[in-house]
Amino acid sequence: MITIDVSAVNIALPAIRGSLHGGMAGLQWVVDAYTLMFAALMISAGALADRAGARRAYAWGVALFTLASLACAAAPGIGVLVGARVAQGGAAAVVMPASLALVRQVYQDARARARAIALWTVGGSVAMAAGPVLGGLLTDTAGWRAVFLLNLPVGLLILGLLARVPRSPRRPAAMDGGGQLTAVLTLAGLAFAVIEGGHLGWTSGPVLTAGALAVASGFAFHATEARHPRPMIPLPMVKDREVAVPLAVGFAVNAAFYGGIFLLGLYYQQLRGMSGTAAGLMFVPMSAVVTATNLLSPRLAERIGRRPVIIAGQLVFAAAMLTMLPLAAHTPIWLVLVLLLPLSVGGAVAVPALTALLIDAVPAERAGTASGLLNSLRQTGGALSVALFGSLLAGPAGSFSLPGMRLGLLAVAALLLGTAALSRFFLPRG
Repeated sequence: MITIDVSAVNIALPAIRGSLHGGMAGLQWVVDAYTLMFAALMISAGALADRAGARRAYAWGVALFTLASLACAAAPGIGVLVGARVAQGGAAAVVMPASLALVRQVYQDARARARAIALWTVGGSVAMAAGPVLGGLLTDTAGWRAVFLLNLPVGLLILGLLARVPRSPRRPAAMDGGGQLTAVLTLAGLAFAVIEGGHLGWTSGPVLTAGALAVASGFAFHATEARHPRPMIPLPMVKDREVAVPLAVGFAVNAAFYGGIFLLGLYYQQLRGMSGTAAGLMFVPMSAVVTATNLLSPRLAERIGRRPVIIAGQLVFAAAMLTMLPLAAHTPIWLVLVLLLPLSVGGAVAVPALTALLIDAVPAERAGTASGLLNSLRQTGGALSVALFGSLLAGPAGSFSLPGMRLGLLAVAALLLGTAALSRFFLPRG
């Protein structure tokens, strides 16, 4: 549910624009209001999962997510839709670390846990790849609101099944209000500057003010965490290279994948004139490859080690960004599908291995905090990538800009090559 509400909504964006009359900036906020709140609150949500118990936190998050989905479906305008997406993102932030903490709670053996985490990752990866297909079909047959209405029966089913799950133990975890507030302000200011910079101008007053707010809040966040007796992000934990590098890799991988999905959804519909269903079906091969690669990743990691798998995934992803550079309005469809194969493989190879490495690098009582931090950085990467691509894609009259697309692809490829180098030099060989 959480992941489909990113990828499926990307395909529904042109229909939302036509129905609610929003511009490119409005469409970016429909995506980023969700992912930014998801990213900003997930840090504290990890501590909440530890403090309240994973099962209870999971139930709260699913219930709120289901109600927020109903509000999205009923939204009469872009403003209300963005507000409901904020609520959805907050709920998703609670669900994600609680779900991974439940996996950590049940599987004590490291090898069994790695395979369980791979299966957990498959759910999100398949949803990310298959979501555009579902989003296109629902948008063309029942309207874009059906993308959100689908969450209602699924949410109720989850809550019913959750009653059979054993209660989770509660662990002491501080709720750091100052750190949480400065984290939200930092991400919101940064996203506003990137999104609106492409529309208002990078030297406009609001954009410069948002950038200054992001920098000031970032410094305040670090100072708050350094002084707090029980911070939501223990800085010594983040300084451990087996934690810091997977966090950086997670940021880069999601920047590539979220940005790629956002880009392709608009490319298929705005530049090539495809319907939502046709655009969604273009992601079917990606869905199949992602699923197969996710299942293969833990076996590769067991055989050759996690570090080579993580490095290879990033290099493949960087290649994917570069192979998309020749895309144009009349590129043969078969060639488009071939060029997208590396996009299907890169993240699906790297994410299970880096997630397992991170979870094994922290004590069991920090599993919720660590998983929340990882997913927060991943969502931040996705949100900023969407903001960057959206700012670059909008041409003079709001049309799809191929030069802007290529500039964004080069930027993300450079980021992936940088984090691949970090993985090569700072991750353990074992």
